Amino acid sequence: MPDASARPTSDPVRTGSGRRAKNVLPPREDPNVWYRQPLASLDFETTGIDPRKDRILSFAALSDVGGDLMGMVNPGVPIPESSADIHGITASDLASSPMSAQALRPVLAWVHDLVQRRIGLVVYNASFDLTLLRAEAERHDLDQPDWDRLLVVDPFVIDWGVDRERSGQRRLADVAGHYGVRLDRAHDAAHDARAARELALTMGKTFPKVVASSLTMLMAQQRYWIAARTMDWNKRAHELGRGLTIPDQNWPFG
Repeated sequence: MPDASARPTSDPVRTGSGRRAKNVLPPREDPNVWYRQPLASLDFETTGIDPRKDRILSFAALSDVGGDLMGMVNPGVPIPESSADIHGITASDLASSPMSAQALRPVLAWVHDLVQRRIGLVVYNASFDLTLLRAEAERHDLDQPDWDRLLVVDPFVIDWGVDRERSGQRRLADVAGHYGVRLDRAHDAAHDARAARELALTMGKTFPKVVASSLTMLMAQQRYWIAARTMDWNKRAHELGRGLTIPDQNWPFG
């Protein structure tokens, strides 16, 4: 075998096509990747943390094309003090607001429009908010979008997928701070929705080789990450002698 060190320094290494290796340009990023496209975003403030039983108190549905929907909802049920302490919404704030059926009908129509136009919807911890919205629709017998066709972008899931070893809390405020995304008023639906959307775009641009390029592929990738996260949780639970969690097959619903 010839000694590689004997190669003349004036003879540059060439690729198979004859082009100098140093002149090979990296592949250009596809301008149609999901994180280069306009995305919608959705967030709720609620009476509690059970998406099947608790109620929506406020919403922010930020459109990809302008004309955002934001409003307050009178749920017709008491608001626990522990929840009011977090988001600051009390019964007196909602006394003149529309009841749930009236307030949420346009939100569901807005989601339906996203489904029809194949627009990605950013929802932080989507399995909570979307399960909550579907439960409200069923509770009040409201028309629902085709949930199976909804394209969801969940920064909570993506963050774990691209950086699963990072310690610490992964609440919206924590993750926004980690990525340098501004969040002025946590637990305000409009501010949370804006931060979640910016966070999703930032993650996509930061990890272009990790996240899928299309929304359809991203849906599959997020489901994979959810399953992997459950397996990781079960491994730790087994080591600690705790009960195991059944893998969620219904994401983005809980």
